Amino acid sequence: MHSQQTVINREALVRRHNVEQDSLDPRSPVSVGNGEFCFTLDLTGMQSLPGEYPVAARDDLPPGTLLGTQAQWGWHAVPPEQGYTLAGSTVLYDSPRGPVPYVDMVGAIVDGRETQSSRAETWLRANPHRLDLGRIGFALPGRDAPALTRDDITGAHQVLDLWTGTATSIFTLHGTPVNVTTACRPDRDELGFRVLSPALADGLAVSLAFPYGSEAWHNAADWDSPAAHTTTIEEQHGGGPHRHWLISRRLDSSGYQVAVSGAGLELEQAGPHDVLIRAAAGQDSLDFSVHFISTGQGDCLPRGNGGIGGYAVPAPEPFVDPAQEKPSAPGSAAIAASRTAWPEFWKSGGAVDLSGTADPRAGEIERRAVLSQYLTAINCSGSLPPQETGLACSSWRGRFHLEMHWWHAAHFAAWNRTELLLPALRWYASVLEPARQTAKAQGFDGVRWPKQVGPDGRESPSPIGTFLIWQQPHPIHLAELAYRAEPSRELLEEFATVVLETAEFMASFAHPTDRGFELGPPLVPAQESYESVRGTVTNPTFELAYWQWALRVANVWRERLGLAAEGTWAAVADGMVPPRVLDGVYAAIDVEPFTIRTDHPSMLCALGVLPRTDLVDPEIMRATLNDVLAGWDWDSTWGWDYPVMAMTAARLEDPEAAVDALLMDAAKNLVLPNGHNRQTASLPLYLPGNGGLLAAVALMAAGWEGGPARHAPGFPQDWTVAWEGLIPAP
Repeated sequence: MHSQQTVINREALVRRHNVEQDSLDPRSPVSVGNGEFCFTLDLTGMQSLPGEYPVAARDDLPPGTLLGTQAQWGWHAVPPEQGYTLAGSTVLYDSPRGPVPYVDMVGAIVDGRETQSSRAETWLRANPHRLDLGRIGFALPGRDAPALTRDDITGAHQVLDLWTGTATSIFTLHGTPVNVTTACRPDRDELGFRVLSPALADGLAVSLAFPYGSEAWHNAADWDSPAAHTTTIEEQHGGGPHRHWLISRRLDSSGYQVAVSGAGLELEQAGPHDVLIRAAAGQDSLDFSVHFISTGQGDCLPRGNGGIGGYAVPAPEPFVDPAQEKPSAPGSAAIAASRTAWPEFWKSGGAVDLSGTADPRAGEIERRAVLSQYLTAINCSGSLPPQETGLACSSWRGRFHLEMHWWHAAHFAAWNRTELLLPALRWYASVLEPARQTAKAQGFDGVRWPKQVGPDGRESPSPIGTFLIWQQPHPIHLAELAYRAEPSRELLEEFATVVLETAEFMASFAHPTDRGFELGPPLVPAQESYESVRGTVTNPTFELAYWQWALRVANVWRERLGLAAEGTWAAVADGMVPPRVLDGVYAAIDVEPFTIRTDHPSMLCALGVLPRTDLVDPEIMRATLNDVLAGWDWDSTWGWDYPVMAMTAARLEDPEAAVDALLMDAAKNLVLPNGHNRQTASLPLYLPGNGGLLAAVALMAAGWEGGPARHAPGFPQDWTVAWEGLIPAP
């Protein structure tokens, strides 16, 4: 058995999971990015075949594409017909304190589809939405239909080299070889392309096209409204051997720019929102970059400082390749910057090597863990909480779900990459005021965090989201994980307001009864199957344990800060009512129907995601886990449910069950060749599944406070598990 001190060959570990494809898999494109920006590409190394990578239609809208170009700063709002507010959706609900206003919804959500919504609700749910910033793909301008088709390409071979963050795509275009290298600079939102092909001299060009913003649930691009936005181009006459153009984009009040720079290229505007990039006459190479730049106009935000850019070696302008004596061409410069930064990322933080284990399940867990580290770094490490599909494509209009933030981000601390967690955690401080107003309007103290939001933190009308409470302790949990990984006075002081005001709401939300402190009604638990009875739901098992644990952690924070423990918080934590037990297992909620066997088996989170609390009996939780495994509607689950079961099994010292749960053969637990966790045709990737897997693997390898003393306690004892750099869980 290897010890945790084993030195892992990280390059070998990472590169044995490079993504290689020889045929077009419509579900599994690869991406390059930096956490603030992401570009998803097809087999051509660009976005030449968007229709071949569909996101299924939803709400009677046309299908979208997986091949997105998105940034944390890229947002847009369609101008409203009038000044819509949440007032029209606000409903008074009975509570133990009397009537309480909640932002509900005149319409309904049935099987994930919005029905009979008012225009106000639709606009408030859809705006602001993320922008698809542009589509970059090969074209043959001499044809009647210049866009490439699948039939144009043969002999394809693509490799995403995870160690350097670069994609190499080789294919034959009508008998002519094409070689493309694609990368994203780690320190800015700039793509580098290097294209080598005789086809360039025969007319092969690169198209850069721009859409309008879209209110669609699944699609950030509207290609059918050319009059609603503007695209202008100006060549910038600077010194040096390279040419530079600046493209200015205006969509209502939002604006951004795109800088195109390269050696030996020509650029022309081929349509209102279409630009063609060509090689200079007679040349068989193109070396260029496309830099997306926020102007901070309208709903577009100033660029944040999240992502993997912190690992990059600071680069002069332009980047100087250490292997060259002179500045590289712009495309090669971006590629060189990626090749410099990504090895530093992989050499940082934690690593888990399972190659010494013969069990084939070990290799699959290792593959999923390596790819999930890459995918969460480029999609989830930015300056905003991510949407559930990250920056690859849109879902829920690109708005982020704060109950999912733990699943996107907790693993960064566990894998000792806390610097990738902190930027989005800092966002909460920017929306303290609206969160305070929500709490105050409902008669509570502190801050009440919303559920489905954009950067401004404004809640969305919903019969589910505004009633959820399990996102409330997340900032405490994430801040505590960050502190455990990198304890410092500075971190305590930076997040003190968020942590302490979060706890103030929690303490005031729990209400005293003869039984103790209770939660709700109204509420919807993490298992959203109880939406229809939200007005009567009380005391969900997971939330009871989360309330107790997080309030106690908040008091620990007070003590670390030199403040006295808050007596009210301690009283609430100590006095939480115990979860309901029926037939020897934990029920989901404390009232009828007690447990519905669909959606998340969230009662398991109470010992797994959370450490043991006074409220949870491990033997009853063991019976609960066995009861769930014996029969659940797996088609209705989500990708993070399988890591939940694995973490629960691990803490119950059942490592075989943990491995089995992590790799359960279920539709929502499918992990594609590119590492993404597919859910459905309309939700073709799901990053909470990736983040949950990383949290589970870290817990299984590094263990947890008060857990078994043996090495890698969450894995079977006959496995050879090498790990380094992980942080044990609470």
